[in-house]
Amino acid sequence: MSSNRSSRARLTAAAVAVVASALALTACGSGKSDSGDSKVEGKGAEIRTVKDATGKGVKIPAAPKKVVVLSEMDLDTSLALGVKPIGLTAGRGQQGAPEYLGDKAKGIPVIGAVTGPDLEKVAVADPDVILAGQTTDSQVLKQLQHIAPTVVTIGKDKSWKSALALTGDVLGKDAEAKKFLAGYDKRAAAVKKAIGGKAGSTASVARYSGKGTAVMQQGVFISDVLKDLGFKRPGLQNEKGAGHSTPISDEDIKQIDGDWLFIGTLASKGKDADLFGELKTKPAYKQLGAVKDGHVTEIDGSKWTSLGGSVAAMSVLDDVEKAMAK
Repeated sequence: MSSNRSSRARLTAAAVAVVASALALTACGSGKSDSGDSKVEGKGAEIRTVKDATGKGVKIPAAPKKVVVLSEMDLDTSLALGVKPIGLTAGRGQQGAPEYLGDKAKGIPVIGAVTGPDLEKVAVADPDVILAGQTTDSQVLKQLQHIAPTVVTIGKDKSWKSALALTGDVLGKDAEAKKFLAGYDKRAAAVKKAIGGKAGSTASVARYSGKGTAVMQQGVFISDVLKDLGFKRPGLQNEKGAGHSTPISDEDIKQIDGDWLFIGTLASKGKDADLFGELKTKPAYKQLGAVKDGHVTEIDGSKWTSLGGSVAAMSVLDDVEKAMAK
């Protein structure tokens, strides 16, 4: 615990130094506000106010050009709207952007991890606006606000649709956000029709890692997408979880069973992927009803079992149709 505190202290000290230097350079000719919005209040700057996911009003540039994103959902949504960020935080189990985003995110510098941003790197990136995902640490938010206007984009419900609408507003892409959501609704209806009666069956979503198996409960991205398709969920997956995913012991692996099972790892290669291969050889796994029926689909966990977003939602629809439509 003490090492974590000392590490955070060193990070904060470094970040404060960089931020102080950045503010010194921008102090001339611009009036710094109490909220740290000096970059958008300089001479001739066009600004507007948006309400973030916490209900707070944030002054931002009318047309942000340099965007830093601090969550997988912010990255996904920005790319869906045609905006390529200048900095990203690595996704869960990733060295950089989630695998499913592929070339869309190629070349974007990493300025932090899923545990939090590297404040020094964020300051050096010199963004116009920071999309802060679901960041709640008041000290981190305060330091980010001194670098650039900071918008918390993900609410307590973690709704990717709400995040899409808010991000569209921040980036001046309202029309694009509405068009995307309309396209998603149309595509979801088409997939639901294509899979017919299977839409009323139970769909289980699980992730495997070195820590074992975990299931996705209510209140997360994938559960919302499956709900749009009319699926039921087995057992505890009908309940809202305390965290992003809920661990299941090997002895209780039957809890991941359902009419259909979607399971995978956060990365297609590496230790977790190898361990997943071992899981599939275990008798308890082979006894699952979905396994016996041939109703198991191996998924990209970075897409299905992380924060998700607009691109992920569309891609999940494709995965479901491929798995179930005959």
